[in-house]
Amino acid sequence: MAFIQCDFFSDVLQLSVSMNVVLPQPIRPSYPVLYLLHGMSDDHTIWMRRTSIERYADQYGLAVVMPAVGRSFYTNMAIGYRYWDFISEEVPQVAQGFFPLSAVREETFVAGLSMGGYGAFKLALSQPERFAAAASLSGALDMSLNRESRPDYVTPEMAEAWLAERRNMFGDLDTFEGSSNDLFYLAQQLAAAKGPQPRLFQCCGTEDFLYDQNQRFLALGQSLGLDLTYEEGPGEHEWGYWDTMIQRVLVWLELEKVVTE
Repeated sequence: MAFIQCDFFSDVLQLSVSMNVVLPQPIRPSYPVLYLLHGMSDDHTIWMRRTSIERYADQYGLAVVMPAVGRSFYTNMAIGYRYWDFISEEVPQVAQGFFPLSAVREETFVAGLSMGGYGAFKLALSQPERFAAAASLSGALDMSLNRESRPDYVTPEMAEAWLAERRNMFGDLDTFEGSSNDLFYLAQQLAAAKGPQPRLFQCCGTEDFLYDQNQRFLALGQSLGLDLTYEEGPGEHEWGYWDTMIQRVLVWLELEKVVTE
């Protein structure tokens, strides 16, 4: 595998940005690709530092692209930068221009943890024609203003700062539900559409503070008949759990079929 630290200028964001890329060897005209997204307190280096993703991907001949998006929630922020346009359009275009990555739907996947789990499902639900599968590991899947959606770690003293940051991301929180940032709404729209539907993988540790959010999305996905695989077990919001589960995701993707077809 080749490991590439890629710094480039983003026309969308109008600033210099970074992404890490691992590429299989030997060299081929194109590789199936996994866009692997980081969480809210992380950056593009975290998957390489906390897991053995390079070694895991090598088993499957899979390229992995890991971009940095700050604390944007993979969204065109109300106060901030256009990170949705960046992650959904510019990153794939730039990455495919620089590296031999497949643009074929059946060879294009996305996964992420926590905030990145939200981003992965948002990409797949919004652009099902581009992604064959998406995985959310301990995803922050319910960003509505419901009291149930507020994680336990947000104390009353933290509540206003917590809400202010979400307003910076999403704008008026009273209009969040039913918007293009609402995964529950996007799931309903996908189920009602007649086009392709991506396979979804969702997991969460039973001791994770986002467990209730994941249960709510699971119930919705099952009620809508989405192609959703769910796994849970003992685990908190931490890297030991995610290192294990990203290996489960790669098995679930059935990449041997992709590479041989």
